[in-house]
Amino acid sequence: MSVPGSTPLSSPSPRTLRVVMAQLDFLVGDIPGNTDRVIETAKRAYSEHNADIVVFPELCITGYPPEDLLLRPSMDIRVNEALEQLQAAHLDAAIVIGAPVRSDGSLHNAALVIESGKITGRYFKRFPPNYQVFDEKRYFADGADAAVVDICGVPVGLMVCEDIWADGPVEDSVVAGARLIINLNASPYDIHKQTRRKTLLERKSRENQVSIVYANLVGAQDELVFDGGSMVYDSTGTLAVEAPQFTSGLFPVEFLCDRHCQPTSQPLPAEPSLEASIYSALVAGVRDYVNKNGFKSVVLGLSGGIDSAVALAVAADALGPERVRAVMMPFRYTLGISLEDAEAQAAAMKVQYDVYSIEPMYESFMATLAAPFEGMTLDTTEQNLQARIRGVLLMSLSNKFGSLVLTTGNKSEVAVGYSTLYGDMAGGFDVLKDVSKTMVFRLAWYRNSLSPVIPERVITRPPSAELAPDQKDEDSLPGYDVLDQILSLYVEQDVSADAIVAKGFDEADVKRVIRLVDINEYKRRQAPIGVRITERGFGKDRRYPITSGWKSGK
Repeated sequence: MSVPGSTPLSSPSPRTLRVVMAQLDFLVGDIPGNTDRVIETAKRAYSEHNADIVVFPELCITGYPPEDLLLRPSMDIRVNEALEQLQAAHLDAAIVIGAPVRSDGSLHNAALVIESGKITGRYFKRFPPNYQVFDEKRYFADGADAAVVDICGVPVGLMVCEDIWADGPVEDSVVAGARLIINLNASPYDIHKQTRRKTLLERKSRENQVSIVYANLVGAQDELVFDGGSMVYDSTGTLAVEAPQFTSGLFPVEFLCDRHCQPTSQPLPAEPSLEASIYSALVAGVRDYVNKNGFKSVVLGLSGGIDSAVALAVAADALGPERVRAVMMPFRYTLGISLEDAEAQAAAMKVQYDVYSIEPMYESFMATLAAPFEGMTLDTTEQNLQARIRGVLLMSLSNKFGSLVLTTGNKSEVAVGYSTLYGDMAGGFDVLKDVSKTMVFRLAWYRNSLSPVIPERVITRPPSAELAPDQKDEDSLPGYDVLDQILSLYVEQDVSADAIVAKGFDEADVKRVIRLVDINEYKRRQAPIGVRITERGFGKDRRYPITSGWKSGK
């Protein structure tokens, strides 16, 4: 049985089929470069792995997500040129690629089969997502039909990312005669995503008695990180092949195709710990943001505290120590142990390290402000001035040396506004923007388990901004173990204040924390982007009005 957009299917006959999952990183907007990479990869997959079919990620020709580039008048022209180039390459292996395709005036997120120099099948994504970080309905029309295509003599059902999660696409393809499902993905990472994918694929393959090839993108695009983790499930719902997460590469799978296409099982990679996967996501996010945007190096303020310590470790691991500059900017409230610990970590990680006191600049500012401030007591104004002086120094180093300033604020601080506009928020990329304070500590211990680079007392002593004498973060906030639970419920799960209190949290703490979250939307709107690791980060996921009379009790 065949369906619209498909070539006629052959009758079942036993044969082997070698499928290579191309788990690769593509640059959004670089259509010529991405097309060349597809061609080079297909040739390598054939020469090195004797591939029959090479499967690429969703929208690999444009990169994902292309966002409003899809609205550019020249997009169709450029994509058509890429498809002509792929057909003219006359590749030895069939390829399954993702590209935006216009049909009858509507743009579709498509999977295309190119075999023997011709487009032999196409499928239009039926369920473009429109939640969390996704807004595909802004660009793409819904597809309507299944597509089962004869590829190398095997009936293959095509689908794109979200379609595997919905009821209908897999089932329709199997009814139409598919003996194998190929699913192209650009599925972004969050801390529980791979587990959810596995649960889904196990059920879909088992219930429909069909093997599924799940090929996923790897790399980072702005705040999104794509973790790869491409997989193959056999028709009994058993995981047969899994590519390592956060690793680019070609991953071959051999199928024996008769009534079913059954993969040959391979040794599975070890399951990474939560801390290991988050740390890998941060490294990937920093590496791709810096490299894809053409920055030579990065610079960050190293305070001797836990946040900047973890941010420095991520940066050095992502880019190499020779591309990282750490700057300690002490003031009268900076403790001696902070100076010692910052220097010790910089030495352990072999990064460039500078110390510039902000005392003279602070005194100059205060002298200028002496008249308007006369008779007024010290408050957060003077604390914020310290942070803003540090921000000016880092931005000046950035301008002079072409370095990207990395900020180091964690999600807990970003949520409640414990950061200074044009001070510690000044920069181009926030390494820890979606990482809670409690997780920052866990990441520090994890990184030290690989090699001891963060001084232990940085992790064990009470956190402090050191903007005032004997200052501790928990002097003005609930303990981070409590704060992070409240923030997770309110920010990530949309639980109301009353419902959070009903879970046993102190009512005063809850109301205070939620008020801080609500009134600091204006700060977050001006904050740099950062790596997303949860299902609800402060970025594409959460779009709240700045000016609002909403009350968060119920």
